[in-house]
Amino acid sequence: MVARGPKNLRVSFNAVGLTHFGGLLLIQRFLQRLGLRMAFGNAIRFAQRNQRYSISEHLIALLYPLILGLGRIETTEPLRRNGVFQYLAGLRSYPEATTLRRFLRRFGEAGLGAFGRLHDRYRTALRQTTAPKTQALLDLDSTVLTVYGHQAAAAVGFNPHKRGRPSYLPLLCFDGTTHDVWAGSFHPGNTHVTTITRPLLEEAWAKLPAGIRDVRIRADGAFYDRKIIEWLEARSAGYVVVARLTRPLQRRVSTVRYHRISGTVAAAEFPYQPQGWPGSRRFVAIRRPVPEEPSWQLHLFQLGRFNYQVFVTNLPLTPLALWRFYNKRSRAELIIRQLKEAYALGKIPTADFSANLAFFHLSLFAYNCLNWFKRYCAPPAFERATLQRLRQQLFVSPALLVRPAGRPILRLAASYPHQTAFRDTLKRIERFKPPWKP
Repeated sequence: MVARGPKNLRVSFNAVGLTHFGGLLLIQRFLQRLGLRMAFGNAIRFAQRNQRYSISEHLIALLYPLILGLGRIETTEPLRRNGVFQYLAGLRSYPEATTLRRFLRRFGEAGLGAFGRLHDRYRTALRQTTAPKTQALLDLDSTVLTVYGHQAAAAVGFNPHKRGRPSYLPLLCFDGTTHDVWAGSFHPGNTHVTTITRPLLEEAWAKLPAGIRDVRIRADGAFYDRKIIEWLEARSAGYVVVARLTRPLQRRVSTVRYHRISGTVAAAEFPYQPQGWPGSRRFVAIRRPVPEEPSWQLHLFQLGRFNYQVFVTNLPLTPLALWRFYNKRSRAELIIRQLKEAYALGKIPTADFSANLAFFHLSLFAYNCLNWFKRYCAPPAFERATLQRLRQQLFVSPALLVRPAGRPILRLAASYPHQTAFRDTLKRIERFKPPWKP
């Protein structure tokens, strides 16, 4: 017999204590262990016109939606009517979208420096417990954020997907071991990557712990520049950078002898002095017969039945080891995709540049917070989980807040399939002892 739906079902709107963000408790407990709210209050201070919300409350109100997938400021409006969310986040009420935009502008103008220093202290302290004490691996990458309004400082530049559209250019440096965002900068879209890489490298270098003696850099062809290479060599850094395939280099690559290194992949290495460079460097060419989609980042070129990719490097690795070492850098491209899609980095919130710059750095901080959460407190099955999976299985969980005998209890559904992981995460958070608290 086919089951029938209800006929005389009545609808009422008098339920209280409901939320579909029951898993916010896990994030709140973790950030509480980090002492984040107190850190915001102690480290970031500037004059505010509206005293209804403190600076730390504004930052919490912006940070939680980024983590939960409500990155657009407009989509946070339902949180103003979600009392359980406000209770779990420790907010008396939730700010209006206009209030958040105004705060972003003031924060970008007066508070971003202090926020950056606080982020650096967390970054350094939480790295030291999991990464090598004397080695650092840094991955450089850039991306394009297309805009569709009249955002300040947006400009028409290189945009492989939306040619002719104005954009912003974020430049990012990742810790290749922990996958934290180590440094980042935000620029108009017509900025050339090579002109802003040195300041980013200097910033990243200054943040490295004092005991680091061996630094290695991986970068794509956007960073192929004589001044960048010389800067790295002056600091005794190891590097592998994809070479820009000029016509002279193409001719050289097509005439050297190749040796098979893995399956149908062949490699050749040779000294080469690009025009304008003082002296030659070691170049390694990888040849593959497999057809590939052309990419401006990979700098592949096709000659006959083969595709070629060329690296300039000072690392003493065999061509096969070098190729595999560089290919692990693809994690940086996946992180950028997550930042743009899952953390709303690509959703420019205002027309003001300082506010957009502030939103950019808040997005990087939200990503790092989730990365720390996974590294230290997530059960083994979730240590490599994407943000989407974390949201679906842990954070976005229907719950009911009740207060029997005045004691608050958060009730999740009896049919919730990830009860064990949820409880395990809570226990791990309670056991977590941050190496440093501000």
